Amino acid sequence: MRDLTQGSIRGHLIAMAIPITVSMLVQTLYLMVDLYFVSGIGKEAVAGVAAAGNVTMLVMALTQMLGVGTVALVAQALGAKDSARASRVFRQSLLLGLACVAATVVLGVAFAPAYMRGVAADAAIAHAGVSFVLWSLPGLALQFVLAVVGSVLRGAGIAKPGMVVQVATVGLNIVLAPILIAGWGTGHALGVAGAGLATSVSVAAGVLLLARYLRQLGDVVALPAGLPRPDRQILGRMLQVGLPAGGEFIIMVLLNSANYWLIRGFGADAQAGFGIAARVMQALAMPSMAISFAIPAIAGQNFGGRRPERVTETLRQGLALELALMALVVALCQLGARVPVAWFTADPQATAVAVTILHVVSWNFLGIGVVFACSGMFQAMGNTLPALASSATRLLTFVLPALWLSQRPGFQLLDVWHLSVASVFLQALVSLALIRRQMGLRLAPLRLQTVAVGEG
Repeated sequence: MRDLTQGSIRGHLIAMAIPITVSMLVQTLYLMVDLYFVSGIGKEAVAGVAAAGNVTMLVMALTQMLGVGTVALVAQALGAKDSARASRVFRQSLLLGLACVAATVVLGVAFAPAYMRGVAADAAIAHAGVSFVLWSLPGLALQFVLAVVGSVLRGAGIAKPGMVVQVATVGLNIVLAPILIAGWGTGHALGVAGAGLATSVSVAAGVLLLARYLRQLGDVVALPAGLPRPDRQILGRMLQVGLPAGGEFIIMVLLNSANYWLIRGFGADAQAGFGIAARVMQALAMPSMAISFAIPAIAGQNFGGRRPERVTETLRQGLALELALMALVVALCQLGARVPVAWFTADPQATAVAVTILHVVSWNFLGIGVVFACSGMFQAMGNTLPALASSATRLLTFVLPALWLSQRPGFQLLDVWHLSVASVFLQALVSLALIRRQMGLRLAPLRLQTVAVGEG
């Protein structure tokens, strides 16, 4: 275990964020690699895989639900030096994760076709998306296993194993993608289905590799001898923290799906361009998101250890790092947007859409950095409802106005992108107001206890 109640807050943030960033960038490379090789099939295949990426985001939202609850409760328990409670959290998290594995496979098979028909611009895009989802479902389901073990380690301040596993799995995916998608060396090209199969095989290998790191968990929590009985108290607390956090990601999925629906009238070029731009922005946002993933462990341990001054300092340092990183991302998008877009398409119409999106929507990153930092703090203190409320404001300030504009004469793609920027900055202001109130409520009792102990 790494004691995060001592030492430099900024040092802890950077030390944890670096391997988390590598892990997340590598995870994003799954879809990047798939898009690269799928682009040789055609723009309909690119649009289908990109639209199917929303299903991946939905699964990530559910793993976030599981992971956030686990990280928060484990970090608070370890900060209070209560390893027995951390062990109980781990066992219940594992039980919930296995249930989610089964649910993902069943629901994915049942609902993927209807989803793709709803968001795709034509039948070819829908067919490509369904093929990708069905073949990648086993890999998506196994993400819950990775989330459980990774979250316990992260709550203990250990981030390196997750990075090693992600690098190994993406390396395998890079090898498998051209073989399965394009038929290199075999002569049997599986196309979009091969992209999904490469992902599933790679994640399965990652789960096996992660098993060797279970020994490290033995220094933090007691490893389960078998599946435990459900503990309603722990599961209830885990879901109380995790469900709103998962809801945040589900709102992101809804927003992304709304974008696909809004622009489907502009054809495959628009959907392909948006899909490429969305993946590029996702990759560029990873370092900032990694900071937000490190914040719950650091602030959580200090919250559990009754160190309110270090909880406050975590937010200050987190915001400073977030804004610095996001300013750099904005500059990169303004100066070099065409470079990453050219990796995925040579189609001039799709390229024009993607580049325009990166030029306009990249300004979102400044507001997103603030939202990320505040979200991490809500998780650390065990109350994620304000973060969910903040995210929900975008349904009101983006989706509803965008739907209204889409029915007006002269509706253009730029209308969607400009409205997106305005809604993100409004969300950032809401997040700042909510975190200020929440920290006042949650930290005041800790400060009083600290003063009482000092006087005693």
